[in-house]
Amino acid sequence: MNFIRRRRSALIKLAVTLCTFWLFLAFTISYRSSGLVGQSEKSWLNEGPPSPMTELEQKPNVDYHQQQQQHQMIRTISPKPTQSSSSWPARINQSRFVTLNLKKQQFQKMRKKPLGGESMQKNVIDVPQSLLHIEAVDIYNYSPDMPGENGTAVVIKKEDLPPKERALYDVGWQKNAFNQYVSDRISIYRKLPKVPDASCYKKQYNDNLPKTSVIICFHNEAWSVLLRTVHSVLSRSPANLLQEIILVDDFSDAEHLKNQLDVYMDRLGIVKIVRLQKREGLIRARLSGAAVAIGPVLTFLDSHCECLEGWLPPLLSRIKENWSNVVCPVIDVIDDDTFKYHCGKSWMTNVGGFDWNLQFNWHPIPERVRKSRSDPTAPVESPTMAGGLFSIDKQYFQHLGTYDPGFDIWGGENLELSFKVWMCGGKLEIVPCSHVGHIFRKRSPYKWRPGVNVVKRNTVRLAEGEFGDVSDRIALRQRLNCSSFEWYIKNVYPELFVPGNSIAKGEIRCMGQNKRHCLDFASGRKEHNKPISMYPCHGEGGNQYWMLSPTGEIRRDESCVDYAGQKVFLSGCHGLKGNQEWKYNFKDKTLTHVISGLCLEMNHDATGVIMASCDSQNLNQQWTFGEVVKQR
Repeated sequence: MNFIRRRRSALIKLAVTLCTFWLFLAFTISYRSSGLVGQSEKSWLNEGPPSPMTELEQKPNVDYHQQQQQHQMIRTISPKPTQSSSSWPARINQSRFVTLNLKKQQFQKMRKKPLGGESMQKNVIDVPQSLLHIEAVDIYNYSPDMPGENGTAVVIKKEDLPPKERALYDVGWQKNAFNQYVSDRISIYRKLPKVPDASCYKKQYNDNLPKTSVIICFHNEAWSVLLRTVHSVLSRSPANLLQEIILVDDFSDAEHLKNQLDVYMDRLGIVKIVRLQKREGLIRARLSGAAVAIGPVLTFLDSHCECLEGWLPPLLSRIKENWSNVVCPVIDVIDDDTFKYHCGKSWMTNVGGFDWNLQFNWHPIPERVRKSRSDPTAPVESPTMAGGLFSIDKQYFQHLGTYDPGFDIWGGENLELSFKVWMCGGKLEIVPCSHVGHIFRKRSPYKWRPGVNVVKRNTVRLAEGEFGDVSDRIALRQRLNCSSFEWYIKNVYPELFVPGNSIAKGEIRCMGQNKRHCLDFASGRKEHNKPISMYPCHGEGGNQYWMLSPTGEIRRDESCVDYAGQKVFLSGCHGLKGNQEWKYNFKDKTLTHVISGLCLEMNHDATGVIMASCDSQNLNQQWTFGEVVKQR
């Protein structure tokens, strides 16, 4: 009986042991196939391994040992150690901080391998089956026959789609304010056209350029667009210049940006993910990314971009020459509907400006600058930057006090940083040989606190308004011995129209038809290119308020009266005179269009204006301003 019991006990133990072994084996196979285990050495050779701990520990200001702990709070970099620093809750994916069991020589040899390049398949990774969820096109593969190749347009007619696909088409637009349906049919490795200026390929750059940390912030970004942004950086950046890519998740709630994103980025070996624990907005999200960056240069990109080949060395070269150079690429347009890549030539480069509502705008290179430029591909100084895409030395960024952390979400931060750069000893440039495409949306798909206009709030704060304490920013400017805003206008942006410098202003009244009608035009950019009209004078300004600038522009803020040979209309001011230059004769009260020699005349039924041969006796060609400030 005891023998039988011992035999039964042995059989039970054997069965338990076998079951445990098979369960462990099944779990291990499942765990590896899910992509949560490290890559093979072959994958690292293609992609570059995760950054080693020794490299992280060398940088000051951030305690990277503590960041290894789970749920570590990440703080922004303080410009002075003694200052208190605002902090934002964030979590960082721990997989990027794994210590590799490699000798130093082995690591350096592997790190020199390219992350991408001309062969677009070099950074194609083995994607888990669970992520192959797009049936129409396998975006994870590359073929020269795929839609959108070489930056071409992908045109899909919504009316030709079946009802189910039409619904997906609409949802994509609603969630993203761009055509996600089209994006999901374009490879994340698609090729793009080359920079159109051949002279850019002849330029030689220093072999010892600084590395950069590329920081990409996102909130509920579309899957295919975000991946295409990341892979364009990997494929078109020299491996020896790319320190890391930092993705900052500004509290997204989209499922594809949670574990799915971790699984995917885990396989690239150079991507960190910082996750904020509440909605902070672009400005504070960027500061969180900068806090963990280990590269000596910070490069900020939006999450819906694509880089052209050769985009990075021209930027880093300028920073190598002078640490206070803040540089921007030429921002090409990616069509929000067809995803066509529009690549502009260097002579088409625009520079940044702003209006008196503190809104950013683009302008052609000023005439005074164009005359001094012998090489159209040389860097050009810009009074302001758009703010979404630029590179800056990390220490210089701290020296300037980084961004104003009191700004919410986005808006105004680009002007604040632009003013600080110029007024506090730096230089802001656009580099024509560096091109990055950007999807320009016609509306923002994101929501912030109800009842709060964050752009207006930020611009008021920028102008030292009433929102919060700005004494620390004023103290910073004093500590850096920054120049005045008057100096900035005079030396950096003399083309800026100052309303106080107007020659004449107010209503423009016609002397014909019993002097009852005034030049009138509805406000707003949506009204641009529509004919100027006449309307009974009401004396309340608004649509009838005009300014005559010292350079001969008839202005409404940043809009100018324009004549190109057919109709008289309102267009954005370009500062190049030409079709927008007028001459007012204070004696006979005529308004002459300089380039055509014709005079402005009210039509016979007093509803609009025409251009006609000048006749100083014609009352319909005589005009008076509400106020003449000074005569020329």
